[in-house]
Amino acid sequence: MLVRTTTLALVLLTAAVGRADDWPNWMGPKHDNVWRETGLIEKFPEGGPKVLWRTPVGGGYAGPAVSKGKVYVTDYVSKDLTEEQRVGGNFERKGSTGTERVHCLDEATGKPVWKSPYEYPVKYAISYPAGPRCTPTVHDGKVYTLGAEGHLACLDAETGAKVWAKELKDEYKTKSALWGYASHPFIDGQKLITLAGGDGSHVVAFDKNTGKEIWRSQSQPEQDGQGYAPVTIIDAGGGRQLIVAGPKALRSLDPETGKRNWSRPYDATNGATIMTPVVSGEYLYFGGYNHKNLLLKLKKNPADEPEVVWQDKKNAGVSPVNVQPFLQDGVLYGYDDSGDMYGVELPSGKRLWKGMGPVGGEQAKGSETAFIVKTGDRFVFFAETGHLVFGKLTPQGYEEIDRAKVIEQTGGAFGRKVVWSMPAFANKHAYIRNDKEIICVDLAKP
Repeated sequence: MLVRTTTLALVLLTAAVGRADDWPNWMGPKHDNVWRETGLIEKFPEGGPKVLWRTPVGGGYAGPAVSKGKVYVTDYVSKDLTEEQRVGGNFERKGSTGTERVHCLDEATGKPVWKSPYEYPVKYAISYPAGPRCTPTVHDGKVYTLGAEGHLACLDAETGAKVWAKELKDEYKTKSALWGYASHPFIDGQKLITLAGGDGSHVVAFDKNTGKEIWRSQSQPEQDGQGYAPVTIIDAGGGRQLIVAGPKALRSLDPETGKRNWSRPYDATNGATIMTPVVSGEYLYFGGYNHKNLLLKLKKNPADEPEVVWQDKKNAGVSPVNVQPFLQDGVLYGYDDSGDMYGVELPSGKRLWKGMGPVGGEQAKGSETAFIVKTGDRFVFFAETGHLVFGKLTPQGYEEIDRAKVIEQTGGAFGRKVVWSMPAFANKHAYIRNDKEIICVDLAKP
């Protein structure tokens, strides 16, 4: 009995020490921005963490995905897109022609795995036209990508061969939103669910293996576009609900049929619905550009209209643009459209503190960005300044532990240089890209 117990303990210890998690889609394996690996460095070594490899890529905001020893990343290359066009004009559509590509790299070396990237020609007519926005989704031997102008593709993850592809704008007779298609596709069982746009097809579910449409649901006013918020499925309010944020409404749908459960009006400024709605107990929170906020109390039956606790409450909540907020112990932490970081108590909406957080600086200029990922009892942030940052978030404020510059800012916004791409965290590494390269940063404890 002692031998068996000792053997089991050794197996469990080995598994814990050797555990390596993938990052196969937006916000990680559980869509919650939690990095569950252990054995990470507590602080950065002198001179910063080691960069294990660098691989050239083109432009894009899309973060990488990591699965089974491979890194997937998308980009855009164009001969007629000037540097001024690429980084300028918050509300101005920029026209260019080029090629969107999907790369598959070896996780250990950064070298190409596929003989050549999967690519297709595309015409851009969007603001911030540097490249794709959506992180690839890797699932059951396939990789799914969505380009900035609505090119949806399913590829064989091993070879890069096309399984199926669609051009959402053509199929659903719509156009891209001002800032392009940016809602990361979501896998649910046999379905791939994504925002499409058009009459009666704001959100569409496809068979993930064949691309055949399973259902389409809801119309969206053409002038406001599709919005940008990724869909999410919650198990709250009496059952599974697909939550879809659009420029004119926050809706709950039956994920199996697309049938509407309820709809709450939400008037998004400039169509800017961006964050994924967050569940806190029986409450559902959503917010966005220009001080928009909404807190709903869910009912016991998914088909019942939720109670509006407050909406567009002044000096309350957080109104995110680039950064998905993080909920911990009833407090929501995130960057506001003003550029300030807040700690917000739910359900009251009270702002507990305000600061610049890991972006640093003395005063916000607007849309400051630092992506937030929980790891153990602290957080790892990737700031628009190109820094990886370790820190803590508590109801009392932001506490910085350490920071290191790891990549250059190749983008621009509001007159400053930025890098606005969510990293992937897997195998004790951080995978980070800008508009020129993707790098692998070693964060393993020696």
